Amino acid sequence: MRKVLLRFVFDNLWQWQAVGNELHVGAAWLMLLWVALVGVVFGVMYAKSKRAAESAMSAGFWLIVPAALAAVWFFKLPIVKTGIPVFGYGLMMFAGFSSATWLAARRVREIGQPPEAIWDMMMWALIPGLIGARTIYLMQNWNQVFAGKRGTDLLLAPFALWDGGIVFYGSVLGGIVGVVIYCRRRGINPLAMFDVIAPSMFVGEGFGRIGCFLYGCCYGKACDLPWAVRFPPDSLTFEKLASQGRIIENPISTIPLHPTQLYSSIAAFVLASILAWYFRRRRFDGAVLALGWIIYPINRFVLETLRDDEGTRLGTMFTFSQLVSIGLLISGIGAMGYFSTRGTLTRAPK
Repeated sequence: MRKVLLRFVFDNLWQWQAVGNELHVGAAWLMLLWVALVGVVFGVMYAKSKRAAESAMSAGFWLIVPAALAAVWFFKLPIVKTGIPVFGYGLMMFAGFSSATWLAARRVREIGQPPEAIWDMMMWALIPGLIGARTIYLMQNWNQVFAGKRGTDLLLAPFALWDGGIVFYGSVLGGIVGVVIYCRRRGINPLAMFDVIAPSMFVGEGFGRIGCFLYGCCYGKACDLPWAVRFPPDSLTFEKLASQGRIIENPISTIPLHPTQLYSSIAAFVLASILAWYFRRRRFDGAVLALGWIIYPINRFVLETLRDDEGTRLGTMFTFSQLVSIGLLISGIGAMGYFSTRGTLTRAPK
């Protein structure tokens, strides 16, 4: 439950110490990490292609981090005093995107496409996905996001992803647009590609929910279960509940709450595993997509009953996500039936 997982500091280059709810790490450790990472990457590249490794080395990309740190230190930039924060939410988004893309790249050969097609396609899906995810969040939380902000803070508010605030359904809708455009340009069957990436979408969701847990959004209702969690004062959960004068037991934490973020993360990884297993057994293009389309809304509808961060909408007893889930479940069942009648199944040539 840390907005900032760790902070690279410059006042003590070899520091490794917990300060408040942060871990302060000297910048020298960052350099060591970078050297180790570069060594591993170039070692793998050299094993595959000596020429590619030499070209990458001569391009000088490995100098980016050392040069940046040297400039910060030499010019005494403000970041020398504040340090370089590593936000938990952003790190989990990066981990989710990278791992999801890597796994999809391993599956895409099954439909006769090279792994590079996935990396190219993900670039097309990333920006529309983030736009869709953030747009839906802003529509739901307009007053909260912009309340009391002026000047630069007001201009940055719509784009402040480092502070959390995206909606999975929005990322899926935006990503779909990007994937369809890419597939049309490359002459790839979009349904076959969606079958490839469907398990990976939920891998990304699993990591993203861990980011939610670290940040404190998407929190649950009060409970007394053994695994209930308390959120500290620098979390979004504490800030929201304290501002409402609700369920704050003492000045150092909230009362025990359902860790709904972790429930969602576990459910997403389980669903990703089911879809990955089903991918090799699918009988028509779109089958994996449709199965995820059906299962996820059921899971989300149930989990929403344990969350406490969103009110009901449109005069119903349901939250926004539950209303969307109902629509997705119905349309997912219809999609499964429709895709099955098309009779196409894209496989790699033998």
